[in-house]
Amino acid sequence: MRIKARLVAAAVLTGAITTGLATPAVAAPAAPKATAAPVRAPAAASASTATVTEAQWLADVTAAIAPARAYVEQRTAEPANEKRAIVFDIDNTTLATHFHPFAMSGIKPVVELAQYAHARGVAIIFVTARVDFIAPITRHSLTEAGYTVDELHGRDLCDLFKPVQKYKTDERIKVENEGYTIIASVGNNWTDLDGGHAERTFKLPDYNGLLS
Repeated sequence: MRIKARLVAAAVLTGAITTGLATPAVAAPAAPKATAAPVRAPAAASASTATVTEAQWLADVTAAIAPARAYVEQRTAEPANEKRAIVFDIDNTTLATHFHPFAMSGIKPVVELAQYAHARGVAIIFVTARVDFIAPITRHSLTEAGYTVDELHGRDLCDLFKPVQKYKTDERIKVENEGYTIIASVGNNWTDLDGGHAERTFKLPDYNGLLS
């Protein structure tokens, strides 16, 4: 009961933080170090609507994430002298916080992708706009949903003053500086993905900000 109460409190707090404190990402980040431009995987075609159903959303997520599994299979087919990682956003990318704000359940096709990638030696790293002082609750939600959490990056006080896109780009740079090659970045908002420092990006639906 104590954990459930904490999860409910964290879900309410997370909603307030991610909607109230997150700064819209409009500023372009500083030019990234010389790396190949990331490839944007095509997103599933779906009409934007303020009344999207959970069933429609899950169908759109499934279509959008499907190419990622084939890419991970191809990218990890041969042993390589590198540490490979995938960077995931959390809210409405890996956890269904819009439709299940208190349960924060996992999103099945994304859970399956993460499990598949991890089984092939890819590190699973999360970069979120959530504040880092609720990291234990966030980590618990992710592991309960079936994710391996190799790293969890949340915002500290200084990060709250950065545009979200710059913060997330800076965190991917930190991951690279640990020696990882980020083979893919997955998110439901372009602020999760733009800024480089990932070989491929996979955009999930957010319906013009409805599920951001």
